[in-house]
Amino acid sequence: MSTPLRGILKAHQSSLSVAHRLLDLTVIVLGGACQARFNGMALTAEAWTQILLAVLVFHWLGECHQLYGSWRGERIGRELLKVLNYWALTFAVLLSADYLLLNHTGVRDHAQLAWFATVLLALCGYRLGIRSLLQGLRSQGFNIRRVAVVGTGHCSERLARSIESAPWMGLDLLGFYDDQPQQMDLARIGRRVPVLGGLDQLLIDARKGRIDKVYITLSLDSQTRLGQLIRGLSDTTASVYVIPDVFMFELLHARSESINGLPSISIFDSPMDGAWSMVKRAEDIVLSSIILTMIALPLLLIAATIKLTSPGPVLFRQRRYGLDGRPIMVWKFRSMSVQENDKRVTQATRNDARITPLGALLRRTSLDELPQFFNVLRGEMSIVGPRPHAVAHNEQYRKQVAGYMLRHKVKPGITGWAQINGWRGETDTLDKMRKRVEFDLQYIEHWSVWLDMKIILLTLFKGFVNKNAF
Repeated sequence: MSTPLRGILKAHQSSLSVAHRLLDLTVIVLGGACQARFNGMALTAEAWTQILLAVLVFHWLGECHQLYGSWRGERIGRELLKVLNYWALTFAVLLSADYLLLNHTGVRDHAQLAWFATVLLALCGYRLGIRSLLQGLRSQGFNIRRVAVVGTGHCSERLARSIESAPWMGLDLLGFYDDQPQQMDLARIGRRVPVLGGLDQLLIDARKGRIDKVYITLSLDSQTRLGQLIRGLSDTTASVYVIPDVFMFELLHARSESINGLPSISIFDSPMDGAWSMVKRAEDIVLSSIILTMIALPLLLIAATIKLTSPGPVLFRQRRYGLDGRPIMVWKFRSMSVQENDKRVTQATRNDARITPLGALLRRTSLDELPQFFNVLRGEMSIVGPRPHAVAHNEQYRKQVAGYMLRHKVKPGITGWAQINGWRGETDTLDKMRKRVEFDLQYIEHWSVWLDMKIILLTLFKGFVNKNAF
């Protein structure tokens, strides 16, 4: 295959990005117009207002969250998930505007749902088609990028495996460059990837146009060497990327951020930032309001029964850590004859003498936690999130479990990813707490509204009654 064809799309990347935006907006407009015509409705000013609002909201979300960046190195599932999230948020805005501002006269309900489904299928469908087309072109040698990796450490090895395991990216790994090459286990790659020489040889090959992309995986303590290499590569036409070895650590929702033009990379961060925190809060307010309305009578019955069967208050309030480690008072139905809220708190155990007979039933069925929906409504907790622990337990385990306090990058929840996977109840061993923290951090890293809905549904089926709840 001749060299000019290898990067046939490279020179047109900006034009393709613009075309991609225009195609999305065209799909939304045509979808709305066609659904109105199909349902025998005139395109009134209000209907066009809805369509225009959809265009603006979807475009804004796409621009703010990098929907139109390069997806060469990402799997199609992540792109489609972004499309689904942004179109669903756009449609939620449309419905709110329709009921609150347009008096629900623009488009009928079934037509709105048909528009939502049609546009979603079109947005996802044409992306799948483009991916298939690009994959076919790349299999024929078109749109291929020749890449080189600087370094032969663990980060380089992991990068090489990622490139070789995903041929759909269209990256041709030429080899490694390192002045002091190390032994690497690349057996799983399936082919021998050579060390082509040192850094001087890299500069020679790059200047001759043999390399399209250079990935530098040198450690952070090699700043002098790194600076010299980057200055040398500035005299070439190769695209240069630096992969810091901090990415070899377990990162929590890592992302890039600009500080007055200075780029930075977050290592530990929360996914519920900016607009997403508003989405999470709206989710909590709507769901907790509905649930509290449904359980109002059971709450009153449980409260009366507690008052009649044992001395003491109906509610137990315990000081726990909330968002960013700030203290909150978590409400529960009292299930014990004591109310421990000091620097030393003893976890409940099986056949614990402190638990009242009614308290045993409440704890076994998780009904003792129902008052926490008021904590959610007050903004102190979320319906889904890491379960809050007593302050005494936080202070104990933060010294023993790596990453323990990262659980507090989000609001604590009534139910969570750890709980539906069986990690609830007494943590009588350090390994149990480590597993709970591991699942909590997985939730934070992969949070989405759809994951919250999944956890809530699973809680209904297997989260209330559990062998570990006592």
